[in-house]
Amino acid sequence: MIAYPWYEQLANTNKTLQQGDLIPNCPIVMPPQNLQVNNEYEIEVKTYDVAIMSQSCDLENGKVEIVLACPFFTFTDYVSKLPTNQQTSKEVKRQFDKLRQGHQPNYHLLNKDDSVGIKNYLVVDFRNVYGVNIQFLQEYIQSLENRVRLLPPYREHLAQAFARFFMRVGLPQNIPPLS
Repeated sequence: MIAYPWYEQLANTNKTLQQGDLIPNCPIVMPPQNLQVNNEYEIEVKTYDVAIMSQSCDLENGKVEIVLACPFFTFTDYVSKLPTNQQTSKEVKRQFDKLRQGHQPNYHLLNKDDSVGIKNYLVVDFRNVYGVNIQFLQEYIQSLENRVRLLPPYREHLAQAFARFFMRVGLPQNIPPLS
């Protein structure tokens, strides 16, 4: 079986952005709860580790001003946010398998890889999607010592999971099971 690496390490001299780039500590502007035209607002900025979700072709061809980004965190952090009764070793394994098999559509599991500094499995959160100005992001990545890029086919698998999450349709009434 051919081994397909999950990631590649990029130096800050690599100025390209692609879908699947993992950006650590990315500043995200949080919109105020109530917006009114012509008012001034204090802006809150939070930092998140984010995965770039915008299409690589749009990024490379200057087709977007705002880059879509989803936060990610370690599987250990994911487990720590579960209710206490779901933090047993049996439940943690069950949660891991649900993520691994794609049964949690709002999350996507990425592999660990010590060779690029990813020492834990990563969980991408599709429920929270942020927009980051592309010019800011291009400057920001140059300030990083290095960053990690998700490689094909894993990048496309992430994109497909993201699309499945957004295209889901809640029906008012499901088809009943066979009796």
